[in-house]
Amino acid sequence: MNLNYLCYFLLALAAAGSASLPHPLPIWFVLASVLTFVIYGADKMAARKAWRRVPEATLLIFGVVGGWPGAIIGQQLFRHKTQKQPFKTRFMLSVILNVAVLLAAWRFWP
Repeated sequence: MNLNYLCYFLLALAAAGSASLPHPLPIWFVLASVLTFVIYGADKMAARKAWRRVPEATLLIFGVVGGWPGAIIGQQLFRHKTQKQPFKTRFMLSVILNVAVLLAAWRFWP
């Protein structure tokens, strides 16, 4: 199985799991963050061993859907994707967008 497909399959499992539990939104963020952290670690290992890598688009999507805390921790801990400027810019824009949406939802949710 392609690593990219495996990532999305695990994301779908996390979504299904969090939807079936009480307080699905906080659980979703925890699961997405842990999964994103693991994917950053796997991609760093793949980079070191010259294996097939996780596409940058997948890493960005995982950050956008709620895994950005795990991505930030993974970037710092694994020293992965910290020097590539176009990726850093897109990632930080996705974090800002995600936080803005969360703040707006918290402010305006009935």
